[in-house]
Amino acid sequence: MKLVLISDTHGFHNDMTVPEGDILIHAGDCTGRGLYSQVADFLDWFAARPHKHKIMVAGNHDFYFEDTPAAEIARIIPAGVTYLDDSEVVVEGLRIWGSPITTYFYNWAFNRHPGPEIKKHWDLIPANTDILITHGPPRGIMDRTHSGIHVGCVDLLEAVGRIRPKVHVFGHIHEGYGRMDADGVEYINAASLSADYRHLNPAVVVEL
Repeated sequence: MKLVLISDTHGFHNDMTVPEGDILIHAGDCTGRGLYSQVADFLDWFAARPHKHKIMVAGNHDFYFEDTPAAEIARIIPAGVTYLDDSEVVVEGLRIWGSPITTYFYNWAFNRHPGPEIKKHWDLIPANTDILITHGPPRGIMDRTHSGIHVGCVDLLEAVGRIRPKVHVFGHIHEGYGRMDADGVEYINAASLSADYRHLNPAVVVEL
């Protein structure tokens, strides 16, 4: 099973080269300002990718997904695309859970304060999750900003340590792009745009 992982395309999706694979995952921030027109453009592009399974979550820039009723979101999601919002999909035996939630930062979309407010989202993640998609990183895992501050979620780190998925993919912190293994979990920051929004990082490919 070949996973192709991208995130934080912020409207630059048409400039990307996306490798072939079985599952294409976008870990949030498909838009720059969360407007419906930006969402629709991205969904058209995403649905047209040749991957058999296409899975996405929203991110802190994607206000449309937070402000729009679930029924309307379901109506605009194209055939062949799965949108996860604290929810699960099973693909060829792989249990995949996705959440758009990130720690609070100037009241952007899907922001939650650390502690009980954000922990209740992580408590929803099933213990048998194989692939975890969150928009934001866990604390200390490819979450350091250009100013040297770690901004990942402590509560998410605790949840991942408890669940131990095979793969945890996220984005949000563009400077953290890359991959690492720790305690049996493959962590991947798939942020597609560089910190200055000028350069595109390659999609990350994972073989399971």
